[in-house]
Amino acid sequence: MATSVLQEQYKQEVFPRLFKEGGYTNQMQVPRVTKIVINTGVGTSREKEALEEAVQTLSLITGQKPVVAKARKSVSQFKLRAGMPVGVKVTLRRTMMYNFLYRLINIVLPRVRDFRGISANGFDGRGNYSLGLSEQSVFTEVNLDKMKHTIGMNISIITTAETDKEAYNLLRSFGMPFAGGSGGE
Repeated sequence: MATSVLQEQYKQEVFPRLFKEGGYTNQMQVPRVTKIVINTGVGTSREKEALEEAVQTLSLITGQKPVVAKARKSVSQFKLRAGMPVGVKVTLRRTMMYNFLYRLINIVLPRVRDFRGISANGFDGRGNYSLGLSEQSVFTEVNLDKMKHTIGMNISIITTAETDKEAYNLLRSFGMPFAGGSGGE
């Protein structure tokens, strides 16, 4: 199986450095990225084409077929019935995950308008990081001429890190462009 650039970087540089700096006694204690979940909501839009466009866009971006998320409960104020499609999500693991993370860090985030780095406040307290993108136009795979709807997305990076500081150091080692601060504190 082919490996990605980031996967090799993790094995050759990041892992040995984190093992040494973290003072770990076991190699399994060293933090690593386990999966990346990308999801987008299409709301209660009755337009079937908005859902199909979201599926098509996430397929292009990730190279994997997305799963349609459906409403669990009925909410009359939102004209929402249980079982109606409300979003689309993709879970990436292994090589596809590292390939996506590499593209996110080196291609997508620098293309964001007025980009000054991502916030270090996106950690959840358990070593996972989430960030949001307001539109799909920053991805080079997407042809905007064919898209009718703007689709924002939430990207969650799930790690084995015990603390936010460990996760911050891991993502920083990959080259994640955090805006100032020491993150994870």
